Amino acid sequence: MKKLSSKSKTKIRVLLADDHHIVRAGIRQLIESAGDLQIIAEAGDGEEAQALIQKYKPDVAVLDIQMPKASGIEVTRWVRTHLPEVGILILTAYDDEPYVMAVLQAGANGYVLKTASADELMQAVRDVNEGRSALDPAVTRKLMSNLFKHPETSVAEALTERELDVLRLAAKGYTNKSIGVQLGISDRTVQGHLAHIFAKMQATSRTEAVMRAVSLGWISQNAGQIAEE
Repeated sequence: MKKLSSKSKTKIRVLLADDHHIVRAGIRQLIESAGDLQIIAEAGDGEEAQALIQKYKPDVAVLDIQMPKASGIEVTRWVRTHLPEVGILILTAYDDEPYVMAVLQAGANGYVLKTASADELMQAVRDVNEGRSALDPAVTRKLMSNLFKHPETSVAEALTERELDVLRLAAKGYTNKSIGVQLGISDRTVQGHLAHIFAKMQATSRTEAVMRAVSLGWISQNAGQIAEE
């Protein structure tokens, strides 16, 4: 474990977990080159990452997928159960669809490849901190391509106009409360609409639902950033 400088009220507090020390040092340097981001702790395996997340409760945890003792996917599931307010950004070299889908289903807010630029990585951390999803463009293209290649996976029950309104706003980054204000309904009603959307579209997250809706032509592909609640 490596505890770093004390947290700053004005900076996004980030925990970094990767089992390769040299890689971790490089990522830390990139992240901390931004004035609004701060690494508060580092972990070299999944169990340590989980313990440090529980101890420090960072704004965003940046996790590798393949780590000793517990994978990034397992850590993500644990965080979603015990500390749902912590944002999860997966930073990995793997762009295989099974990994991506497993991560999204586990509840991660973002998935960025290690080939991303420094600016893309820093923006992904900011997006996750703000409650938006952050998908690497290469990952998004691959998932969209697979949806079009296998249209049977996109078969979904038609959404009502109100459900489409909710999904369009969710795709633009609005939270449940903000969607409710926009549509003049309660955030509990919004949550109910999202539950119906997920069931109809056989989706487990807003990201997956939006991607399916885009593939069916129900909403624009340039809908915007997707906020996960």
